[in-house]
Amino acid sequence: MSVEEKTVCHIARLAHLDITDGQVQKYAHDLNNILSMVKEMEKLNTDHIEPMTHPLKQNQRLRKDIVIESNQREVFQKIAPATAAGLYLVPQVIE
Repeated sequence: MSVEEKTVCHIARLAHLDITDGQVQKYAHDLNNILSMVKEMEKLNTDHIEPMTHPLKQNQRLRKDIVIESNQREVFQKIAPATAAGLYLVPQVIE
């Protein structure tokens, strides 16, 4: 697959990008290089490669999942403009 200058202009228009005529040729060249690299990568056999969650072998330090606030649903429902069956009622915006 080859990206032509016409395609770059079309993509730029769809993405609302303001690129000059001089940049179109450079972007077409860069996109073709990227697609060539992806095509080369598709040839690699990855059957026995385990998917990674992170490119670096580091443990993620996660915080403990502890509830730090009390349930104040009833308090908030009392001050809400409209509720029913424990749900907040909002005006219809789509017909």
